[in-house]
Amino acid sequence: MDLFVLRHGEAGKRLSSGSSDFDRPLTITGKREVTDIAKSLKDFGVKFNFIITSPLKRAHQTASLVAMAFSSENKMEKWDELKPDGNRIDLYRKLSQQFKQDSSILIVGHEPYLSSLISEVMSEGDRVGTACGRIVLKKAGLAKVRITSSSSQTIHGELRWLLTPKHMKKISK
Repeated sequence: MDLFVLRHGEAGKRLSSGSSDFDRPLTITGKREVTDIAKSLKDFGVKFNFIITSPLKRAHQTASLVAMAFSSENKMEKWDELKPDGNRIDLYRKLSQQFKQDSSILIVGHEPYLSSLISEVMSEGDRVGTACGRIVLKKAGLAKVRITSSSSQTIHGELRWLLTPKHMKKISK
């Protein structure tokens, strides 16, 4: 399985402490950057069977922009497991139960959740929570992980690439 991991684009600033972080939208710059990245992915020949997103507004907007660039060829769902406080074990269980080994899945979410997920997937053996290195996923950054084994408790794989938005722009020119 190829798991593409995309952090949401640039979002508006957090407002007062009483406001909800759930509803922060992408900025105009964030929308433009994600649209450019999605176009680059399509130009590279990347394909997704499915898009899964955090239900938070900025992640959902990011996933929707990618889906639009791919002419809505993909089914898209919101998964609570991709919220910033989501449970990665539940995410692993759903991924291993719902998708075949030859699937190509895009997940869209938040930091530090996504970087921890990538590090954990790259860890050796069955030591859930043991990271083999520190990954930092920039806003609108993208990683490709080849999943080599999965179970209801964990998934393991190899990092194929990690790109910042600047890398994507340079590659697509």
